[in-house]
Amino acid sequence: MGLIDIELFTTLDLVAQAPGGPEEDPDGFPFGGWQAPLLDEVAGGQVAAAYEGTDALLLGRRTYDIFAAYWPRQEGGADNDFATLFNRIPKYVASRGRPDLPWAGSTQLGPDLVTAVRELRDRHDHVKVVGSVNLVQTLLREKLYDRLDLWVHPIVLGVGKKLFDGGAVPTNLTLLEPPVAGPKGTVYLRYGLAEGLPRTGDMAAPDRGLGGGD
Repeated sequence: MGLIDIELFTTLDLVAQAPGGPEEDPDGFPFGGWQAPLLDEVAGGQVAAAYEGTDALLLGRRTYDIFAAYWPRQEGGADNDFATLFNRIPKYVASRGRPDLPWAGSTQLGPDLVTAVRELRDRHDHVKVVGSVNLVQTLLREKLYDRLDLWVHPIVLGVGKKLFDGGAVPTNLTLLEPPVAGPKGTVYLRYGLAEGLPRTGDMAAPDRGLGGGD
């Protein structure tokens, strides 16, 4: 069984909308491109390493349109490694409509998204989900992922689509690697989906040495 790996750039208040530019997802969002002033070489190296072994992309419709308009024209340029990878591997698109899919190797998933993603996991070794916040929320809600890579940036926006908007269910995760902070304050976190549900406890319990007795 393969790996479903979600990759997202977020703010401290977990806004994940339009990090790359104002044209990505402008509806009612005034901060498109918020990530650009915070980019650094550390984060760039982390992102490149995170794609090692990727053999398929799983994208929402909006992210697909952005990628399809950009990456086919980037081979031989500064982003050649990403372009070569993205243009070579299969692209799967989650959409309720009938989108035009001009990018070579693109396939629309069927209406039963849960079943389709499970089939992708059986078909590929490492499926990367990039951006696609609405799709990600469905994957989170259904626990249809194995790894969650987050680059958390040191800004608070207060508006915008958030990582867990409409996609939060009680879930345990485990930190797979020590966090790494870049020189501009961005922190890279890699989590793996863990079994079970979150537990509760009492911080004043005697065995914690925090009791308030005489």
